[in-house]
Amino acid sequence: MTTITQLLERGFSLSVEMWPPRSTEAEVRLQDSLERISDLNPTFASITYGAAGSTRERTHDLVVLINHEHVMTPMAHLVCAAHSRAELVQILERYRSAGIENILALRGDQPLRSTEALADGELKHAIELVDLAKEVGDFCVAVAAHPEGHPNATDLATDRRYLAEKLQRADFAVTQFFFRAEDYLGLVDDLKNLGNTKPIIPGIMPITNVKTVSRMAELSGTQLPDEVVKRIVAVADDPDAVRRVGVDIATELCAELIESGIPGLHFYTMNQVSATLEICANLGLGPLV
Repeated sequence: MTTITQLLERGFSLSVEMWPPRSTEAEVRLQDSLERISDLNPTFASITYGAAGSTRERTHDLVVLINHEHVMTPMAHLVCAAHSRAELVQILERYRSAGIENILALRGDQPLRSTEALADGELKHAIELVDLAKEVGDFCVAVAAHPEGHPNATDLATDRRYLAEKLQRADFAVTQFFFRAEDYLGLVDDLKNLGNTKPIIPGIMPITNVKTVSRMAELSGTQLPDEVVKRIVAVADDPDAVRRVGVDIATELCAELIESGIPGLHFYTMNQVSATLEICANLGLGPLV
């Protein structure tokens, strides 16, 4: 199996994030999305891991399924929050036995629908999980990057230094979604000045639902710029128009990023791939839809 690092060395990357299904209906929607997204020939697909391991088995099963039955390379999300070191070793060894070589190491995000903070795990920070994954199976390990700074960081400079340290040990980074190209470009420049040479793939989330993106932006520390808010608010009463404007905004952002020489694009699909397919078609990166 080829690692994502090796795939990134071949040129521009298109990748997607998918969720493990929680119902029969969601399973059908996921399978349809996987079939449709294959038209883009994605470089890899990252598979999320529910808070405190709530989707542990579903995440594992979906990662293995994609590895066996689809053209894209899977990357399994793994969090250290609410887990013991022994649990994490067991999960990593199981992935290794299944032929999975790519891991996204995370501390763990707060659940969208919960007001209770995640319990700490035996490993306190994602950097410790990077080290553990390398120790257990010499995985290709990605880490998360926040263009506007991690919401829990004391300040932006501290967050950049910590991210640079993570990237010294990891293989590449995928950013949280953002809406201004200058935020991503500033992140890349700051890390370059700190000695980073690893790829940093920008994460893109097209706005298709105002409530969901607003909640996720709040949790991730992502700002909704005034110009984006104005364009969405102008059509807020028309869900179809919100989606069209959201695709336009994402297309414009991606075009600006591509012009700057990015290593690829990573789309947060929420298992709804139509918007991703439209954006890629608009950019000439995929078939017309």
